[in-house]
Amino acid sequence: MTTPLLKVTNATVRFGGLTAVDHVSFEVRQGELLGLIGPNGAGKTTALRSVTGVAHLSEGSVELDGERIDHLPIARRIRKGLSLSQQLVKPLREMTLIENVALAAGMQKTSSPLKALLNVDSSVERRLAQSMLDMVGIGELSEQKPGTQPLGILKRLEMARALALKPKLFLLDEPLAGLNSKEAGALATTIADLNKSGISIVLIEHNLGEVIRVCHRLVVLDNGRKIADGEPRTVMNDPTVRAAYLGGDVVADKGAEHVAS
Repeated sequence: MTTPLLKVTNATVRFGGLTAVDHVSFEVRQGELLGLIGPNGAGKTTALRSVTGVAHLSEGSVELDGERIDHLPIARRIRKGLSLSQQLVKPLREMTLIENVALAAGMQKTSSPLKALLNVDSSVERRLAQSMLDMVGIGELSEQKPGTQPLGILKRLEMARALALKPKLFLLDEPLAGLNSKEAGALATTIADLNKSGISIVLIEHNLGEVIRVCHRLVVLDNGRKIADGEPRTVMNDPTVRAAYLGGDVVADKGAEHVAS
């Protein structure tokens, strides 16, 4: 059997007396676009943060490409091949879009002051940055600054910055949040296209219509526990999943039809 790209086993995260993630196990296969979903407060973001190291595991393990990484600090996990596109976009506003992405692309050169001093030529990083901006559909805006851009463009910039790290696994935390239906549909299509190009992706998202449209498989959390794992439409018709959403969250767009019907 092929080794999964990501293997999370019995992941448990506790904050004092609160268990935010409770013995959750799931895998991500090479080339997969996996949706990690659930009602508000289900533990999705905490589970993802336990993969990146922002949240510390109380129990369990995380393996990336067959290697345990749960003991590693965040920076080393990123160098092993993880990259996270945050929900809250915070670009460096005095830099152009291409400079923002080039800075991420030059991570290895800026890992120490000495390396930064010895590597002053950024032409390679700028070429990579331009290709990442092209990949997410905003290449023509490369010399503009983030302060003049709408949220939809900034979301794509955040994705380009994360992709510039050349991740084995690309993690996306609610990239469609705050976008109108047209923008959300277009960005979801871009995410699907990135996956078709060979990038493995884990997507946290509340827009169930787009999740069902683009994801290959869903893992559903509720109250910190995994309650379903499987093909999107089958999962969304699971009575346990429907009860979780109808009991605690507003279901978005077309996905509501599959939960409530």
